[in-house]
Amino acid sequence: MRRLLRVGNVVDKNAILGARRNTTAAIVVSGIRCIITYLLIPILAPVVGLSGAASAPLTIALSVLAIYMGVSGVRRFWIADHRARWAYTVFIGVVTILLLIGIVMDVRTILSDTV
Repeated sequence: MRRLLRVGNVVDKNAILGARRNTTAAIVVSGIRCIITYLLIPILAPVVGLSGAASAPLTIALSVLAIYMGVSGVRRFWIADHRARWAYTVFIGVVTILLLIGIVMDVRTILSDTV
């Protein structure tokens, strides 16, 4: 896993502070994406005249940001040699898979509205 995350064998116990911050931020960004995608857009779309294709780029950008922050946090957990690094890795892996599914759905929405 260290090779996959490109962290090497370096252990820095101080990296845990950044790891927690990045992982928390990734979850917050993912939550904001869900609120926008599943709450605000369905409510505001009829009022403002938005379609799914108009909001999809925003949700894609938020998903990519959340994935980046999550992976960055996991890397720091591994650099810090945190005892729960495998649990965080699995958790962020599941979150990343869900976000990737969302990105695919958003891309399909964009493509179906342009055809």
